[in-house]
Amino acid sequence: MSDPGNTLLALDFDGTLAPIVEDPASAWIHPDSLAALRRLGPVLGGIVIITGRPVDQARRLGRFEEGPGLERLVVCGQYGAERWDASSGEVRRPGRPQAVSDLAECLPQWLEDHDAARIRVEDKGLAIALHTRGIAPGLLDELRPQIEALAARVGLHLEPGRQVIELRAAGTDKGQTLRRVVGPMNPAAVVYAGDDLGDLPAFQEGILLREQGVDVTLVCSASAEQDALVALADVVLDGPEAVAAWLTGLADELAPA
Repeated sequence: MSDPGNTLLALDFDGTLAPIVEDPASAWIHPDSLAALRRLGPVLGGIVIITGRPVDQARRLGRFEEGPGLERLVVCGQYGAERWDASSGEVRRPGRPQAVSDLAECLPQWLEDHDAARIRVEDKGLAIALHTRGIAPGLLDELRPQIEALAARVGLHLEPGRQVIELRAAGTDKGQTLRRVVGPMNPAAVVYAGDDLGDLPAFQEGILLREQGVDVTLVCSASAEQDALVALADVVLDGPEAVAAWLTGLADELAPA
């Protein structure tokens, strides 16, 4: 990395900085990744987390405010619909879409009617996620056509992931969010790391930035569950443990103790 001070490091959270676990509320950031980000924060042009999680969840599970080094961190939650700036403490978030409220009201009966009451439901405020990890791994695939019909009926966008399907308002994705973050900063280099289908728009945006002359590095936190990013990636790592080691190596290079 030839110009750290003019480089933006953008990262997904789950599956990249934190392991995928059965209970999403317990997906804490890998401690080595956090330590490396604290070292990189003062030397890079910027660090941004772009995640499908609500921004407050990402802040808590990332432990970003529990120590020094990340005073300029930006966390974009719910694919960029929410934003928190560490420098000001400001949180920006829209109101709950009526379609999400409508879904929350009808979903319990819908799950009962489809013999799927065991699915774990996560209400994220701006979206609702259906999880089957540790419950019934293939159930979401079986119900995919019916879930698509439900999403269309209530007017929500379907966002598939690793043993999860999220129903949320359309109009924001990680590629659009990366573009909005890059714009004011105008970095010479961008590094983006992700692991799942929700990161594909950010990878595509990275390719566009590269065509515009930006030095872009795309990093895939790979898994046996999802390989859609592998062919597009410049660096392929074996999950959050390897991401932590990679970030530590970057910190050793740019911010030696």
